Amino acid sequence: MISSQLLAYVAISAFCILNVSAMDTFIAAVYEHSVILPNATLNPASHEEALALMNQNLDVLEGAITSAAKQGAHIIVTPEDGIYGWVFTRETIYPYLEDIPDPQVNWIPCNDPSRFGHTPVQERLSCLAKKNSIYVVANIGDKKPCEANDPQCPTDGRYQYNTNVVFDSEGKLVARYHKQNIFMGEDQFNSPKKAEVVTFNTTFGKFGIFTCFDILFHDPAVILVKDFHVDTILFPTAWMNVLPHLSAVEFHSAWAMGMGVNFLAANIHHPLRKMTGSGIYAPDSPRAFHYDMKTEEGKLLLSELDSHLYRSVVNWSSYANSIEALSTGNQEFKGTVFFDNFTFMELKGVTGNYTVCHRDLCCHLSYKMSEKRSDEVYALGAFDGLHTVEGTYYLQICTMLKCGTTDLKTCGESVEAASTRFEMFSLSGTFGTQYVFPEVLLSEVQLAPGEFQVSSDGRLFSLKPTSGPVLTVTLFGRWYEKDWTSNASSELRAQALGLMISHSGL
Repeated sequence: MISSQLLAYVAISAFCILNVSAMDTFIAAVYEHSVILPNATLNPASHEEALALMNQNLDVLEGAITSAAKQGAHIIVTPEDGIYGWVFTRETIYPYLEDIPDPQVNWIPCNDPSRFGHTPVQERLSCLAKKNSIYVVANIGDKKPCEANDPQCPTDGRYQYNTNVVFDSEGKLVARYHKQNIFMGEDQFNSPKKAEVVTFNTTFGKFGIFTCFDILFHDPAVILVKDFHVDTILFPTAWMNVLPHLSAVEFHSAWAMGMGVNFLAANIHHPLRKMTGSGIYAPDSPRAFHYDMKTEEGKLLLSELDSHLYRSVVNWSSYANSIEALSTGNQEFKGTVFFDNFTFMELKGVTGNYTVCHRDLCCHLSYKMSEKRSDEVYALGAFDGLHTVEGTYYLQICTMLKCGTTDLKTCGESVEAASTRFEMFSLSGTFGTQYVFPEVLLSEVQLAPGEFQVSSDGRLFSLKPTSGPVLTVTLFGRWYEKDWTSNASSELRAQALGLMISHSGL
């Protein structure tokens, strides 16, 4: 019979071993890659030509992976489209695709490269992870044949997926994710029939993964955090910045704070397409970020993060519902922000308290400027409705923003520079959703780490005077349940399609 003392000793020993193997912090890396693009052509490249182009990009990524590993990184994320670029048809993307198996097959491509056919890209990524003892996250294309009796099978007899892969520090394929929410113009790829929820565990936390446009939708992004309780999101992206609310560093850092997770965002670097903005974001503050519209160079970022997180609960409407409307007598006016019709009110004094409402959303702002400049105008805006351009999704937004000029008609335009600093601000709203993302963006599209926080009753407020002039202070709410409700009539859908066609022609 085993004694109770021996059992206790075994239990304590096992606990100690687990504690030693589990890490409280880890070093994360992301690489913003200036991708080498193929020649634009309607004729598919040969497999040899496609592989040669991909190897050129992999040569650059290898340098970043090796450098990150030497600096102690445990995991590195590389961008969406980072190995072959974009602007493909279904036919021209095909030579770049590989068959990517389910990770349950327990495969290390570096050790057994021919197990699943011709997979040179997966082999090279696996070997880079194994050689450098680092988790490698990359975005490539997957191909899967389908049968004619499958009613959704494309006419060319195959599904093609925008795919993230993760190889662990031994080179084993541990995750494969097929992008669910395909952006307009991504016709070379299919969406999976059902959103995939992909997680994997490490000694330094639990990870989830999705891609670019997925971040604006419930599945799988919210599910990963709410139901699967991941600590860190891995986010390859090819993000085109849209100010004032959807610049990459601005929105991705806000999503990390709003959802209470670490967020590793690796973007393409291509200023001509407004692509830049990568970062390593913790729930309390950005740890490292990069925004560069002036050079053509890539950028490696590293930072330490906590492996396991405690999530605080925010009632986003509590404070706003508890106070009276802040009446100023100022006249409201309408303005357009990325095709959405906001209700605005001009901030006329160096200090003030304002309320502006749109439908069921009322936004409250208290503020004090360092000075009231005559050459700059700021406004408080509210929007509660269905966004219908480049995607359809329901928004509730409270925003204080700098207008393009002193003409109120320019409030909501894309603005990158400002001169007005704020001594303090406090913004709240009567949100109908629990999913709200707090944004503070300074002049020249810079973040403000450690300069603001969110209270449990839903106020976004400053901790100190801003370190730079302010572009926007925003609470960006997503009401997922209302994306397609009875309010979204066929007439509205037709309007959305017309706006998208018009916008794509600009």
